[in-house]
Amino acid sequence: MPEICRFFGIVITMYYNDHVPPHFHARYGREKASIGIESLQILEGTLSPRALGLVMEWASAHKSELMNDWVLARSRSPLKSIDPLR
Repeated sequence: MPEICRFFGIVITMYYNDHVPPHFHARYGREKASIGIESLQILEGTLSPRALGLVMEWASAHKSELMNDWVLARSRSPLKSIDPLR
């Protein structure tokens, strides 16, 4: 599970050859969620409101990079790191 970003204790990852729709995984402590790239909706899991807000702000700013990494992951190519939220 390659890590593509880390900020404020939140870890963003993507699995190779994961199921559709295109999504990424966010982990904050013991909380986990998978989030759709296009919809920015939680597909599974939960995050605290604070963590979710930070993840959504970050994902909104990096949608095209997330989709590029999704395509790379589907082809089992190395993923590119994405700048963290600052």
